[in-house]
Amino acid sequence: MNDMTLRQIEVIRAVMLTGTISGAAGLLNVSAPGISRLVKHTEETLGIRLFERKAGVFIPSVEASRVFDQVREVYRQVESLNAAVSSLKCGEDVRLSFATAPSIAQFIAARVLQKVRGVYGDLFVDMNVLKIEETVDYLLLERGEFVIMSSPVKNAAIENEEIAEGRLVAILPEGHELSQKEKVSASDLAREPVIGVDPNDPYGALLAKPFVQAGIEINHAMRGRFAQTVVSLVRHGLGVAVIDEFSVAEVYMPGLVRRPLVEDVPIKSYVTRKKGRVLSRFAEDSINHFRRQLERAVKDGPWYRAQK
Repeated sequence: MNDMTLRQIEVIRAVMLTGTISGAAGLLNVSAPGISRLVKHTEETLGIRLFERKAGVFIPSVEASRVFDQVREVYRQVESLNAAVSSLKCGEDVRLSFATAPSIAQFIAARVLQKVRGVYGDLFVDMNVLKIEETVDYLLLERGEFVIMSSPVKNAAIENEEIAEGRLVAILPEGHELSQKEKVSASDLAREPVIGVDPNDPYGALLAKPFVQAGIEINHAMRGRFAQTVVSLVRHGLGVAVIDEFSVAEVYMPGLVRRPLVEDVPIKSYVTRKKGRVLSRFAEDSINHFRRQLERAVKDGPWYRAQK
């Protein structure tokens, strides 16, 4: 007995479902004579009668019951395969794990996930917020696929790719006298209570750069560990600060005024990943969205407009 082709299996199933040659032809969108010839050829090849013809209706024969059982099983497996592919396309039964620096997490990451979930509606997302010193373990232990950071990670097993460049900006409480200026200098800020991050921290060292450029020794009135903390303290009128523009990349931030700095200090964003790791499609798409959203934050931000 010869093997059946997938086309023969497809035709036999169509006849099983519809009970007629014309019905099978309509189901498969082919001509009825072609279906009839293929059924006859299959029966001759297999050496068994697949269907009994009664009053123009094709009824599966008893002797071919095992064949039809296998045909049903093949189609169940095909349907399962199609369902699995469909699930992958829309993000079902899979997850996306990644992390970002605190400065990216609040606004940029939310916009990225809005885009990603718009395509993969059922994708489970596990997003962590990490400091740079936590990144190596996170990636090398494969807790997540990638991390978005404001500094490159120095490790031989990690690769870094720059995806955006922004600027540091000044943030002031609403109504502060410095908000009358188009640009604010480090010396302006140094005369006020300055809120910052420990300069021994890589992110804190970056925020201190305008003061270093101006030759000013910075004396913090308050310190926080994360960008969000610094922003919150300023919004509550407790001082002024330098922050990266991505941390305040929101159109409406009541209680807060943002101004460009006289000192031009760039801040870059990097995607870091374990060398040699193949990223999922969800991760690749997310990184592309991060790139676009970071670029948009720079071009559409108030510092860009103020400097034009």
